[in-house]
Amino acid sequence: MRSLLMIFLLGLALFSCTDSKNKEVATLLQEWEGRRIVFPSNPTFTIQGEDTVEYHIKNTYKILTYIDSTGCTSCKLRFAEWRIFMSEVDSIRPNMLQFLFFLCPKTGMEIYQTLRMDRFKYPICIDDEDSLNKLNHFSSDMMFQTFLLDKDNKILAIGNPIHNPKVKELYLKIIQGGQIVPEDNSKQIMTQASVDRTFVSMGDFDWQEEQKAIFTLKNTGNRLLVIHYTTTSCGCTTVAYSKEPVPPGKETLLEVSYKAERPGYFDKTVTVHCNAENSPLTLRINGNAK
Repeated sequence: MRSLLMIFLLGLALFSCTDSKNKEVATLLQEWEGRRIVFPSNPTFTIQGEDTVEYHIKNTYKILTYIDSTGCTSCKLRFAEWRIFMSEVDSIRPNMLQFLFFLCPKTGMEIYQTLRMDRFKYPICIDDEDSLNKLNHFSSDMMFQTFLLDKDNKILAIGNPIHNPKVKELYLKIIQGGQIVPEDNSKQIMTQASVDRTFVSMGDFDWQEEQKAIFTLKNTGNRLLVIHYTTTSCGCTTVAYSKEPVPPGKETLLEVSYKAERPGYFDKTVTVHCNAENSPLTLRINGNAK
């Protein structure tokens, strides 16, 4: 198995970041390389915030995700997508992995409501004392709060497979015992792209009504433009777009939809990863769901 740093420096393709961000990522990876996660003794797990269950941390491979108290907890969780990913992993390597969810919510009521609404019936540790974080001192960056661990709790890889398709691909390769081969980005055919706007305010609206905003992405280069994937800062935000390559001089539409889970102000981002020299492109929406 390659070192953690080598895995995540796959041409820095996992994150498609700027040079400054790449340096920050490399520093954090060096800090975490080879570390073992320390778990609190006898953590309490619950199902849907109601029934306390016996759920022991096993001597097997694990995916650990820690959710801190900052921002929108339900937006970070995205339980529906975790369910899909967990089923996919189980179909590939049945009973090989244990999933560990440690949550330190601002209020217990918020997380209990989310668990009931999403009908997520997998054991979760409601870590009110933030014990796991106090033992390990995680980064405040959500990118570095999910880990693939070996049976001895040693970190094999870092990143959230629900928020980043490249991380998901990496995790599945490791789980299946595949060889991790760095991507050669120097051979990728690049073009240039622009968007007609990067910000849309949706204003005030009924929180039960889905809102949509259209962004126009134009290929301003002389090669085909291909959207590899998009990521959003919240599970309540989705993006629809054509998977067809965009010829030079042509445009394609990005339809960003927002469905509020409850009333309140929101400010969300969408990141578009494509074969443009200025990728990733960041779009932003905000509004007030009443």
